[in-house]
Amino acid sequence: MLQGFKKFISRGNAIDLAVGMVVGAAFTGVVTAIVEKVLDPFVAGLVGKPNFDSVLAFTIGTGENTATVQPGAVLTALVNFLLVSFALYIFVIVPMNAWAERSAAGDEPAEESPSPELSVLAEIRDLLAEERRPN
Repeated sequence: MLQGFKKFISRGNAIDLAVGMVVGAAFTGVVTAIVEKVLDPFVAGLVGKPNFDSVLAFTIGTGENTATVQPGAVLTALVNFLLVSFALYIFVIVPMNAWAERSAAGDEPAEESPSPELSVLAEIRDLLAEERRPN
């Protein structure tokens, strides 16, 4: 049983997954900083507040049994989702796609014209094929 576990752990998939989780957790801090320190203040400058929690908020109950219902919190969560998605797209996806395109462009072999020997051999092949065809 321990041998099987050792084999499982030493396979690349488990290690790749662990590294991906750690890098993803660290990257969360970067995306959070972009959203909270760059995009949220921008939204606050446009709208007046960095969130919409108090939009359509109302209180129910009386005395000690009151509760505040904040439907705007759902709007805040939706806007945050869109901001995080936008930040990931602009700061990660677009640069990675550009990098991948540049890398792929460098890997493509240049199209070469056939050597004179290959051209002559192709002509011979075509002539032989023509002679073999029934008239």
